[in-house]
Amino acid sequence: MPKQLGEMLVAAGIISNVTLERALARQQGSGKRLGQLLEEMGVVTEDEVMTAVENQLSPFADSGQRRQLGDLLVEAGIISATTLERALQRSKAAGKRLGQVLEEMGVITEQELVEALGRQFDFKTITEFASRSFAPELLNLLPTEFVMKRVVFPLMQREFQLAVAITDPFDSETSDLIARITGLQLVPVIATRREILEAIARHYLHSPANADASETILVVEDSPTVATVIQSALVKEGYHVITASDGIEALKLVLTHRPRLVITDAQMPRLDGHGLFRSIKANPLTAAIPVIMLSGKASTDDEQKALAAGFFDFIPKPVQPVRIVSRTKRALELTSKMRSS
Repeated sequence: MPKQLGEMLVAAGIISNVTLERALARQQGSGKRLGQLLEEMGVVTEDEVMTAVENQLSPFADSGQRRQLGDLLVEAGIISATTLERALQRSKAAGKRLGQVLEEMGVITEQELVEALGRQFDFKTITEFASRSFAPELLNLLPTEFVMKRVVFPLMQREFQLAVAITDPFDSETSDLIARITGLQLVPVIATRREILEAIARHYLHSPANADASETILVVEDSPTVATVIQSALVKEGYHVITASDGIEALKLVLTHRPRLVITDAQMPRLDGHGLFRSIKANPLTAAIPVIMLSGKASTDDEQKALAAGFFDFIPKPVQPVRIVSRTKRALELTSKMRSS
């Protein structure tokens, strides 16, 4: 049985036993998860809770105890060993997940992968669940940041089991973390990444079903001064600008607002510009959004690396309002032409 979340936080010295007892008393009948109540009490942030959970030694951490998804796909005859080797090389070089690379190679679609895993290993699968209703008590079992980072979605709780939509049912680390957070045994239900992210956007982030960003631009910058300079320059040109101070906050806004363009700093807390870019491109709902990088490292080599990674453009710091506006207009004009062609 996994160690309960409250006991882990006490053991890590984040909260005291007295605080835990008070939080557990408030939790009774509230329908709220423990981490949420502790955050409301002002004794811990959600980030601190997640860090404490993820820092706990997982019983599945030993690679010998984990069966990798790629190996299982080969064993099942879904892909060849040669294809897996090539896909793993591309996955490592591009920072993309294996399933996405296999899809890009044309070997298998994400839906075909879900169906194949379901047939071969007798897993349950689920489709078209984002539009269904889910009780707040169920959603509160897993924090917003966790479901976004791990791409999972709670579907149903029955006694001591929790059915969760997940893309990789062999991801034992995620399974263990869910058990540690909720105290429940995970029942994996396979779904596509697209459907899970759509469900997260609708039920956790309260995104409208048909988000239309029009001329919205998302600026991601942890310096309030720099963010204000960029925002002011773009607002004067008639653009609607929203801002985020770190990558996780930005990822939430990308899912809820679906902006026409993202301008992000390279170095940020929690999730940096490269991590944000990979997350945007890995999501079929947002993959077409162009991303411009801002960076204090303005060498030719840094610019080439950013463009080679797939960023639409590169703007060196210190930022100049005229350059921000001209590059923004260029990005929007070119992407509009590509969409209409």
